[in-house]
Amino acid sequence: MQAMSKPTVHSTPARIIHWAMALLIWSLIFAGLSMVQSLQTWQVELLAIHKSFGVVALLLVIWRLIIRLTHEQPELPKDLAPSQKRIAHLSHVLLYVAMFAMPISGYLMQNAAGRPIEFFGLFTLPAIIPVNLSAYGFFRETHSWIAWGLVALVVLHIAAALHHGLIRKDSVLQSMLGKTKD
Repeated sequence: MQAMSKPTVHSTPARIIHWAMALLIWSLIFAGLSMVQSLQTWQVELLAIHKSFGVVALLLVIWRLIIRLTHEQPELPKDLAPSQKRIAHLSHVLLYVAMFAMPISGYLMQNAAGRPIEFFGLFTLPAIIPVNLSAYGFFRETHSWIAWGLVALVVLHIAAALHHGLIRKDSVLQSMLGKTKD
Protein backbone atom coordinates (compact mmCIF):
# COMPACT_ATOMS: atom_id res chain seq x y z
CA MET A 1 0.00 0.00 0.00
CA GLN A 2 1.42 3.38 -1.00
CA ALA A 3 1.54 6.10 1.64
CA MET A 4 -0.13 9.38 0.77
CA SER A 5 2.34 12.17 0.19
CA LYS A 6 2.25 15.42 2.12
CA PRO A 7 0.78 18.44 0.33
CA THR A 8 3.26 20.85 -1.23
CA VAL A 9 1.05 23.92 -0.67
CA HIS A 10 -1.21 25.00 2.15
CA SER A 11 -4.92 24.38 1.62
CA THR A 12 -6.97 27.13 -0.02
CA PRO A 13 -8.84 27.92 3.23
CA ALA A 14 -5.52 28.14 5.09
CA ARG A 15 -4.06 30.52 2.51
CA ILE A 16 -7.16 32.71 2.41
CA ILE A 17 -7.37 33.08 6.17
CA HIS A 18 -3.59 33.59 6.47
CA TRP A 19 -3.61 36.57 4.10
CA ALA A 20 -6.91 37.96 5.40
CA MET A 21 -5.58 37.88 8.95
CA ALA A 22 -2.28 39.42 7.88
CA LEU A 23 -4.17 42.39 6.45
CA LEU A 24 -6.52 42.57 9.44
CA ILE A 25 -3.77 42.34 12.07
CA TRP A 26 -1.65 45.06 10.42
CA SER A 27 -4.74 47.26 10.07
CA LEU A 28 -5.66 46.78 13.73
CA ILE A 29 -2.11 47.47 14.90
CA PHE A 30 -1.88 50.67 12.84
CA ALA A 31 -5.32 51.76 14.02
CA GLY A 32 -4.34 51.04 17.63
CA LEU A 33 -1.15 53.06 17.30
CA SER A 34 -3.09 55.91 15.70
CA MET A 35 -5.63 55.95 18.52
CA VAL A 36 -3.10 56.15 21.33
CA GLN A 37 -1.21 58.93 19.54
CA SER A 38 -4.19 61.17 18.91
CA LEU A 39 -7.09 62.86 20.64
CA GLN A 40 -8.77 63.85 17.38
CA THR A 41 -12.54 63.57 17.02
CA TRP A 42 -12.19 60.56 14.71
CA GLN A 43 -10.58 58.55 17.51
CA VAL A 44 -13.97 57.57 19.02
CA GLU A 45 -15.21 56.19 15.69
CA LEU A 46 -11.89 54.44 15.03
CA LEU A 47 -12.05 52.83 18.48
CA ALA A 48 -15.54 51.46 17.76
CA ILE A 49 -14.34 50.02 14.44
CA HIS A 50 -11.17 48.69 16.11
CA LYS A 51 -13.26 46.86 18.74
CA SER A 52 -15.55 45.29 16.13
CA PHE A 53 -12.67 44.13 13.97
CA GLY A 54 -10.92 42.86 17.11
CA VAL A 55 -13.91 40.54 17.60
CA VAL A 56 -13.60 39.51 13.94
CA ALA A 57 -9.90 38.78 14.51
CA LEU A 58 -10.72 36.53 17.47
CA LEU A 59 -13.31 34.62 15.43
CA LEU A 60 -10.87 34.28 12.52
CA VAL A 61 -8.06 32.96 14.70
CA ILE A 62 -10.44 30.33 16.08
CA TRP A 63 -11.35 29.39 12.50
CA ARG A 64 -7.67 29.48 11.54
CA LEU A 65 -6.75 27.10 14.34
CA ILE A 66 -9.52 24.70 13.30
CA ILE A 67 -8.20 24.76 9.73
CA ARG A 68 -4.66 24.21 10.98
CA LEU A 69 -5.76 21.18 13.01
CA THR A 70 -7.93 19.65 10.27
CA HIS A 71 -5.80 20.24 7.16
CA GLU A 72 -2.45 18.63 6.57
CA GLN A 73 0.45 21.07 6.37
CA PRO A 74 3.35 20.97 3.91
CA GLU A 75 6.58 19.75 5.46
CA LEU A 76 9.49 22.06 6.03
CA PRO A 77 12.45 21.39 3.74
CA LYS A 78 14.30 18.24 4.75
CA ASP A 79 17.66 20.05 4.67
CA LEU A 80 16.50 22.65 7.22
CA ALA A 81 18.46 22.37 10.45
CA PRO A 82 16.53 20.81 13.37
CA SER A 83 17.09 23.99 15.43
CA GLN A 84 15.48 26.07 12.66
CA LYS A 85 12.53 23.68 12.53
CA ARG A 86 12.09 24.09 16.30
CA ILE A 87 12.30 27.88 16.00
CA ALA A 88 9.73 27.82 13.17
CA HIS A 89 7.39 25.71 15.30
CA LEU A 90 7.89 27.91 18.38
CA SER A 91 7.34 31.11 16.39
CA HIS A 92 4.06 29.72 15.00
CA VAL A 93 2.90 28.73 18.49
CA LEU A 94 3.76 32.22 19.76
CA LEU A 95 1.91 33.82 16.82
CA TYR A 96 -1.21 31.84 17.70
CA VAL A 97 -0.89 32.72 21.39
CA ALA A 98 -0.53 36.41 20.51
CA MET A 99 -3.41 36.29 18.01
CA PHE A 100 -5.65 34.91 20.78
CA ALA A 101 -4.27 37.06 23.60
CA MET A 102 -4.52 40.35 21.70
CA PRO A 103 -8.33 40.50 21.25
CA ILE A 104 -8.97 38.84 24.62
CA SER A 105 -6.84 41.42 26.45
CA GLY A 106 -8.60 44.20 24.54
CA TYR A 107 -12.00 42.76 25.46
CA LEU A 108 -11.04 42.51 29.14
CA MET A 109 -9.55 46.02 29.07
CA GLN A 110 -12.80 47.47 27.75
CA ASN A 111 -14.83 45.44 30.29
CA ALA A 112 -12.67 46.71 33.15
CA ALA A 113 -13.11 50.29 31.93
CA GLY A 114 -16.89 49.84 31.80
CA ARG A 115 -16.90 50.45 28.04
CA PRO A 116 -19.24 48.27 26.01
CA ILE A 117 -18.07 46.43 22.92
CA GLU A 118 -20.64 46.89 20.21
CA PHE A 119 -20.17 44.63 17.22
CA PHE A 120 -20.64 46.97 14.23
CA GLY A 121 -23.70 48.41 15.99
CA LEU A 122 -25.55 45.10 15.66
CA PHE A 123 -25.27 43.89 19.26
CA THR A 124 -23.27 44.45 22.42
CA LEU A 125 -21.00 41.78 23.83
CA PRO A 126 -21.61 41.00 27.49
CA ALA A 127 -19.11 42.17 30.08
CA ILE A 128 -17.38 39.23 31.73
CA ILE A 129 -15.50 41.15 34.41
CA PRO A 130 -16.65 44.06 36.58
CA VAL A 131 -15.48 47.63 36.19
CA ASN A 132 -12.12 47.92 37.95
CA LEU A 133 -9.61 50.66 37.17
CA SER A 134 -6.65 48.60 38.41
CA ALA A 135 -7.67 45.74 36.12
CA TYR A 136 -8.15 48.25 33.30
CA GLY A 137 -4.58 49.50 33.76
CA PHE A 138 -3.26 45.94 33.83
CA PHE A 139 -5.13 44.86 30.69
CA ARG A 140 -4.26 48.09 28.86
CA GLU A 141 -0.58 47.53 29.57
CA THR A 142 -0.91 43.85 28.65
CA HIS A 143 -2.69 44.74 25.39
CA SER A 144 0.15 47.12 24.54
CA TRP A 145 2.91 44.59 25.29
CA ILE A 146 1.13 41.89 23.29
CA ALA A 147 0.80 44.32 20.38
CA TRP A 148 4.54 45.00 20.36
CA GLY A 149 5.27 41.29 20.73
CA LEU A 150 2.93 40.54 17.85
CA VAL A 151 4.66 43.18 15.70
CA ALA A 152 8.03 41.56 16.47
CA LEU A 153 6.71 38.07 15.69
CA VAL A 154 5.14 39.23 12.41
CA VAL A 155 8.37 40.96 11.36
CA LEU A 156 10.29 37.76 12.19
CA HIS A 157 7.70 35.74 10.25
CA ILE A 158 8.02 38.01 7.20
CA ALA A 159 11.81 37.93 7.40
CA ALA A 160 11.79 34.14 7.56
CA ALA A 161 9.39 33.91 4.61
CA LEU A 162 11.57 36.24 2.56
CA HIS A 163 14.69 34.28 3.57
CA HIS A 164 13.05 31.09 2.33
CA GLY A 165 11.75 32.72 -0.85
CA LEU A 166 14.70 34.88 -1.87
CA ILE A 167 17.80 33.33 -0.32
CA ARG A 168 17.11 29.62 0.20
CA LYS A 169 14.68 29.56 -2.75
CA ASP A 170 12.90 26.56 -1.26
CA SER A 171 9.20 25.74 -1.12
CA VAL A 172 8.26 27.44 2.16
CA LEU A 173 7.10 30.82 0.81
CA GLN A 174 5.62 29.22 -2.31
CA SER A 175 3.48 26.93 -0.13
CA MET A 176 1.60 29.95 1.30
CA LEU A 177 1.39 31.62 -2.10
CA GLY A 178 -0.26 28.50 -3.52
CA LYS A 179 2.58 27.71 -5.88
CA THR A 180 4.63 24.56 -6.12
CA LYS A 181 8.38 24.78 -6.46
CA ASP A 182 9.49 23.94 -9.97
